[in-house]
Amino acid sequence: MFDTALIFFGVFCIAFAFAPVGLGGGLLFVPLLHYGADLPIDGTLLAVSLTLTAVVSYGSGLAHRKKGHYDDEAIKSALFGAIPGALVGVGIVVLLGDHLDTVFKTVSIVILIWALIKTRRKIASTGSSETHERSEPREIHHRNLRLGAATGGTLSSVLAIGAGVIYVPVLQQYTGLSTRKSIGSSLHLMMVVVPIAVVTHLAFISSTEREALVEQVGVLFALPFLTFIGARLGAQFGMRYISSQNIMKIFMTLTAIVLIRYLWDLGGLIV
Repeated sequence: MFDTALIFFGVFCIAFAFAPVGLGGGLLFVPLLHYGADLPIDGTLLAVSLTLTAVVSYGSGLAHRKKGHYDDEAIKSALFGAIPGALVGVGIVVLLGDHLDTVFKTVSIVILIWALIKTRRKIASTGSSETHERSEPREIHHRNLRLGAATGGTLSSVLAIGAGVIYVPVLQQYTGLSTRKSIGSSLHLMMVVVPIAVVTHLAFISSTEREALVEQVGVLFALPFLTFIGARLGAQFGMRYISSQNIMKIFMTLTAIVLIRYLWDLGGLIV
C-alpha cells in the first residue's frame, strides 16, 4: 500500500511539474512505473505511460487553449508527420522485442541531449522580456515541420513520451511561434497523437498482458484521475505565475535530471 501511495503521489507531482512546460511526463512516468511498480519496459508499460501522458496533454492542453496559446495551422500541418510517425514507432517496438530496454534508454539519452541544446540556444537567442518573442508565426516551413513532427511521433510511441521535447523546439524553429504558443500547440499534437499510439500498442500486446491490465483496473482508473488533476493545476499555476523564460529554464532542469537518471541506468546495463 505504501508503494502504491508513493506511485500515486509521484504521478500527481510529475503531471503538475511537466504540464506548464509542454511535456506529457512520459520521461518520468516510465521510470516511476518501471522501478516503483517493478514493471518491465514493454508494450504494456508503454501503453500505460502513454495513457497518463495523454491525460496530461488534455488537462494542460485545454487550459492553454482557453488562454489562446495555440496555433491551429501549425498543429494541422504537424499532424501530417506526427501521426504516421507514431504508427511507425509502434512497429519499431514490436520488432525490438526483448531488446527494447537498452534501446529505449540509449535513444532517450540522445533525445534529451538534443532537447537541452535546442532549448539552451532558444533562451540565448531571446531577451528576458516576454515582448521579445514573436506572438504570431511569420512563415511555416511545412516540410521541415512535418519531418520534425514525424520524429516526435515515432519517439512518442517508442519512448512512451508526449514528445514535447521534440515538438516544442521544432514548432519554435519552423513556425516562429512564441514559447507559450509552441507549448500549447505541442500539447494539442499530443492530444491527437498519443491516444493513437496507445490504441496501436494495445492492439499488439499479448492476451496475457491484456488480462493483467484488466486485473489492475482500479489502479489504472485512479492514476489518470490524479494525473488530470495535477496537469490542470500545474498548467493554471504555470501560465499565471511563471514567465516564458523561466518555463524554458524549468524545462531544461527537468530534462537534465531525467538525462542523468538514464545515463546512470545505461551505465548499469553496460556493467
